[in-house]
Amino acid sequence: MRLIFVAAQRKSLSGWLEVAVVIKCVLIMDEVAIRLHIEPLEEGGFVATSPDVPGLVAEGRSVTEATEIAQGLARKIAESCIEHGDPLPPALQSIGGKPSSVDLLVPVGIR
Repeated sequence: MRLIFVAAQRKSLSGWLEVAVVIKCVLIMDEVAIRLHIEPLEEGGFVATSPDVPGLVAEGRSVTEATEIAQGLARKIAESCIEHGDPLPPALQSIGGKPSSVDLLVPVGIR
């Protein structure tokens, strides 16, 4: 989210200059698609890793939960790289680029 400050000036009826500052919150949707490899764990649950984001390892009780945790972890990895001046993994470097179509497999729980 980015904050934008907009100032507007006008003269009031009494001749005083009035300045109004409006704060607008602008949500910028910066998203990319990454590949996830998900496999079941012997003790139950699932682990998700990504060939696109080194260091991403997320565990969840279901495929959906592991995927959601992986999404958040990929975001944190990107934020950490930006904060520390480290290069982003190549798959994350297109953030903010031109939108493109993506085919995704989405887990759907039935029971």
